[in-house]
Amino acid sequence: MSPHQNLDTHNPVSCFLPMKPHQAAEIYFNRAADLLDLSPAIRRLLVIPKREVQVQIPVEMDDGRLETYVGYRVQHDDSRGPMKGGLRYHPEVDLDEVRALATLMTWKTAVVDLPYGGAKGGIAIDPRKHSVKELERITRRFTDQIHDVIGPHTDVPAPDMGTSWREMAWIRNQWEKYHGFNPAVITGKPVEHYGIEGREEATGRGVGILAFKLLSHLGRKPPQTRVALQGFGNVGSHAAKFLYESQYKIVAIGDHTAAYFRAEGLDIPAMLKHTLANKGLLQGYTAAEKITNEQLLALDVDLLIPAALGNVITKANAASIRAPIIIEGANAPIDPEADDILHNRGVIILPDILANAGGVTVSYFEWVQNLQYYRWGLNRVRQELDASLTRAFDAVWLEHTTSRCSLRTAAYMIALRRVQSATALAGHQ
Repeated sequence: MSPHQNLDTHNPVSCFLPMKPHQAAEIYFNRAADLLDLSPAIRRLLVIPKREVQVQIPVEMDDGRLETYVGYRVQHDDSRGPMKGGLRYHPEVDLDEVRALATLMTWKTAVVDLPYGGAKGGIAIDPRKHSVKELERITRRFTDQIHDVIGPHTDVPAPDMGTSWREMAWIRNQWEKYHGFNPAVITGKPVEHYGIEGREEATGRGVGILAFKLLSHLGRKPPQTRVALQGFGNVGSHAAKFLYESQYKIVAIGDHTAAYFRAEGLDIPAMLKHTLANKGLLQGYTAAEKITNEQLLALDVDLLIPAALGNVITKANAASIRAPIIIEGANAPIDPEADDILHNRGVIILPDILANAGGVTVSYFEWVQNLQYYRWGLNRVRQELDASLTRAFDAVWLEHTTSRCSLRTAAYMIALRRVQSATALAGHQ
């Protein structure tokens, strides 16, 4: 079937105001809290972040101009251990988004049972519009502003959207100027800087591992499973590689520059090779039919994986989604109203707090090894990642079947129960 058939070409998105990320996170929280019968006092304690930091970042540009940017670090909860969360560079970063993502990190680390709390950070910049030297100056100046609230035993940052091992190396180097040698201050570092093999692929590989687990539970075999994947950055490309090597039929892939469809299945190695030669972008690929990202989301496929930005499936386009299974590779790609619509139609959704937890899981492995001055090989990293995600998935599936709730609510119930228990044991009742 052509991807253009039976698609509504009218785009009604502008008719609906998007829900704030923090509002969405609270809705999912309250659904699980209701089932757990948490008191209002405990709910308030678990929702309000421990600390929110907003800083000014004045930086001299390459041409001598002085520009000032705004950076954020929100530390949500530390009842289960040091806070953990990525640092993103994106022009739409604001305090509400960072607050919501920090909250999600608390639930994500809890559902995978890592000894962490949640945090998140960001700078409101478009990294594509800056030179490497400008990005380095921005990153180091930001580190100057927050170095006293991060550390191996308090808050451990990591890469996120718009950042990579390069920025992590700069942050580690700048932080150590104040505090001395301690590579455990940050994860996602280059291997040469006490990073871990397999960290770059971890989030996408985790999405692939969990897709395999979920689809196996649902009795779907890889060659008969058609997959559409929105996003071909770090997460999407590694998820696509894992699924392709596992013999799933990936029929559509898109990024912010272009999307492509091929009913017989896309040649993922060729697309990866194309992006490597094209600054990481899909635009210009010629061995498949070009479609829009809106058409990609509405394809008649067995599995849809939104692995790019959040809030891409909303009340406005939920009715057009035809995939019976969705795995959230991105953070918060489905808003609560759309989640209700899809759930009521019987769509199975594996939530972001489990689906994309592979990255923080391997970050935990890196942090532990840094503290011990010990290093694992790639095979062991992959084995331990598979084991950790399998345990988490099995626990969520069991909660889902026994409590007769969605997989999302089941994951939140497990996470809230663990955080609430740790909070109570610490004496905060």
